[in-house]
Amino acid sequence: MSVVHVRGLRIEIDGHVVVDEVDLDVAAGECVAIVGESGAGKSLTVRALLGMLPDGARMTVDELGIDGADATGLREAGWRSLRGRRIALGSQDALAALDPLRRIGHEVAETMEIHRLHRGRRDERVVQLLASVALPEPERRARSRPHELSGGMRQRALIASALAAEPAVLVADEATTALDATVQARILALLRSIADEGRAVLFVSHDFAAVRKVADRVLVMRDGRIIEQGSAAEILTSPREAYTQALVAASAPRPRTPDRGQGDVLLQVRDVSKRFDGPAVVGASFTLAAGRTVGIVGESGSGKTTLARMLVGVERPDHGEIKWTTPQRVQLVHQNPLGAFDPRWTIGRSITEALQAAGVPRGERRRATASLLAEVGLEEALSARRPRQLSGGQRQRAAIARALAADPQVLVLDEPVSALDSTVRARVLDLLARLQSERQLTVVFVSHDLAVIESICDDVLVMRDGAIVEQGAVGDVFAEPRHPFTRELLAAAL
Repeated sequence: MSVVHVRGLRIEIDGHVVVDEVDLDVAAGECVAIVGESGAGKSLTVRALLGMLPDGARMTVDELGIDGADATGLREAGWRSLRGRRIALGSQDALAALDPLRRIGHEVAETMEIHRLHRGRRDERVVQLLASVALPEPERRARSRPHELSGGMRQRALIASALAAEPAVLVADEATTALDATVQARILALLRSIADEGRAVLFVSHDFAAVRKVADRVLVMRDGRIIEQGSAAEILTSPREAYTQALVAASAPRPRTPDRGQGDVLLQVRDVSKRFDGPAVVGASFTLAAGRTVGIVGESGSGKTTLARMLVGVERPDHGEIKWTTPQRVQLVHQNPLGAFDPRWTIGRSITEALQAAGVPRGERRRATASLLAEVGLEEALSARRPRQLSGGQRQRAAIARALAADPQVLVLDEPVSALDSTVRARVLDLLARLQSERQLTVVFVSHDLAVIESICDDVLVMRDGAIVEQGAVGDVFAEPRHPFTRELLAAAL
């Protein structure tokens, strides 16, 4: 029996049809994945099932059933009675979804309060939920606010919040996007166990490796329509449509980048430490050579982002030295592009501002903006949109375009392809490789995706609990890891 039943779903925004003729069924005990490029309509489709479409969107549907309830003509009051209790959402943008002023424990408990569940033991239940999604020190993290957690920790807290009222349907919208290999493996196992226990799981993802591990069936979307569907084995091994074939091919392991040789030392990091409410980076030391790409990997909260932010001067070390041997133009691409853009400005204005700061003459800025957008796979028309009007993947590409506007010598990228679907990710990685070759660009690349690190990086730093536990050439470290944690990361990524 279908717990989710949809017939004839159609969504219009500003008079444009963005989702059309979507039929969808998810049974109890089943995990159904929806895949497709950014802008294909995946997130809009699943948000329609919760009555959570953006302002200006208009939905029509012939049939819409959620856990036995007819949601075809629901108004907001009716949706509120369903959300959380019958169907819940773990979304892809944890920072925007979590209230920056509220503690994590209050966020997780809110659904229980709304639906009057677990009275007298909500604090205990919150800790259990945070532990179930592999959040370290769940008692302490329940007292933290979102900005005190890493991106991956925030994502896990959001999943815990979605599970709080034990919904019949869990919608996981890119729920493993920002997670490292070991935590992603645990979350995927959790999602699979949720389905195996009898709930319906709807899993939106651009990560075909994740889809392969968790999904029973796969729906492929393009331009707002479902163009192909079948069992996970059928879609991932023998897709019929050329578009699906291209998606699957782009998700395959990339060939290893040839070693770029060892240039002059640009940066020396010596015994650097940084504390917040606990140690974030402890005794980090390494060198960065010109023209090389250095990857930084490790679990969420291991100190990767803090170290990257110290390299560009956004954070200052409490101890140790970060020394550039010569002045360098350094740019940072943030992990969370929605938070990095001014929400009041169009994307075009944000990029134009960066071009102005870089000294590009006024008369050339419009052409340069269009050129940068094209380089990262975005149409010029998107320059007129504000950040929230773009998909997650589109925002990430726009952030890369803005960073490139300054013609940097050193680019520090914090999870730059984490929100991108496989085909766009491949194009962006190819772009970065080309830029590095043409401009002799030096790159620091923070990522949880070990396959990406292996394909694009010359060297790698492995971090755990704020410390660099292993470093060296990518080929050497990945082929013969010496530290047990590195071996654990590599095993989880298989």
